[in-house]
Amino acid sequence: MSGPYNETVRDHFENPRHQWRMDQPTVVADAHNPVCGDRVRLFLRLEGDTIKEASFQAQGCPASIAASSMTTCILEGKSLTEARALTNEDVERALGGLPPGKGHCSVLAEDAIHQALRVLPGEAGPRAPKA
Repeated sequence: MSGPYNETVRDHFENPRHQWRMDQPTVVADAHNPVCGDRVRLFLRLEGDTIKEASFQAQGCPASIAASSMTTCILEGKSLTEARALTNEDVERALGGLPPGKGHCSVLAEDAIHQALRVLPGEAGPRAPKA
């Protein structure tokens, strides 16, 4: 891949981390950008108040794949309180920036995080399916 992407973004696009469908997650959340069509499904496995494992599936441009990959790296080991504080700027900063016009990809990642946290036990919304 060439173009306006930095080495970190290229690496997370070409070698995405945690890109798989998790078996028996604690929660699953979907986020979608209706303008560009990008989609991400985020899977989280919790132990107590800690995100022990995160994975994703995504359809979209290189920046969306990279942002989703980086998001899973950031989330693992975080408490729910720490995860709630994460923003798209944190994802973008961890990637070393995104090209102009691609900031919405980090917003999609933030949307997936917050959607997942909204559907945890004690919050309103659907839960991950039981096996």
